[in-house]
Amino acid sequence: MAMNTSSSGAVLTPAQVDELLIRPVLAESVAAQVAKVIHTNASALRLPVVAADPTAAWTAEGAEIAVSDATLEEVNVAFHALKGLTVVSNELIEDSSPEASQLVGEGLARDVAKRLDAAYFGVSAANTPNGIGSVSGVQSVTFAGPWANLDPFHEALSLAETVGATVSAFVTSPAVALALAKIKTGTGSNTPLLGQDPTSPTKRTIAGVPLFVSSAVAANIVWAIPFQRTVIGLRKDVDVATDTSAFFTSDRTAVRAVLRAGFGFAHAAAIVKVTATP
Repeated sequence: MAMNTSSSGAVLTPAQVDELLIRPVLAESVAAQVAKVIHTNASALRLPVVAADPTAAWTAEGAEIAVSDATLEEVNVAFHALKGLTVVSNELIEDSSPEASQLVGEGLARDVAKRLDAAYFGVSAANTPNGIGSVSGVQSVTFAGPWANLDPFHEALSLAETVGATVSAFVTSPAVALALAKIKTGTGSNTPLLGQDPTSPTKRTIAGVPLFVSSAVAANIVWAIPFQRTVIGLRKDVDVATDTSAFFTSDRTAVRAVLRAGFGFAHAAAIVKVTATP
């Protein structure tokens, strides 16, 4: 009879990590759906930003063309570790069926996605990347509530367009999404003002822009976000490991997941914060 000792190591192969953790996190996370996700092996992500474009001018035939330079800046996206730890019975770990592995991966993915969204839509906090709430220079639309029409959203679209950006998503809290869903096209009408995508009836749109819902967004706030100008950097060295020593006496195994991510807001003025005040 062989005797097993406590061990620590990878519980999933890199392919399994991608299948059971990374892809589910990106699918569950609202932030990962409204921002551009960049995978990298570097210790930090450096985003080039054109602060001022080179200029052109109408020039006479044969005349020298004036030389102009673009003004380039850089946004440095630092990575922070998002870690999760769960404990699973050895009976489940020893079950080699896909369902057992999927159960562990889905639980980790759901919690990682929740924490990722909380950081992205939040403000600066210890050991987290700076969220969208900490970005200086964003544009704003403020009005006295309640949510009665879609005018603030059209204002947000216009503000983004004035700086050459296109809003690709609105993100708000469940409470605001419900208030918006109750707005009707007119007095006595039962037709909702909020648009819907005929190809996907469960999805909501405002002026053709998808509306996403996340409990991580603060009350009475809607973020208007341009996909191409907001970035989530994701390190490729995501680790899922197991250890049997810590819970030896209860015949359980600890499963640990570590994901490193950072946020980059390359064009703050392209982001618009819509706020309803009491």
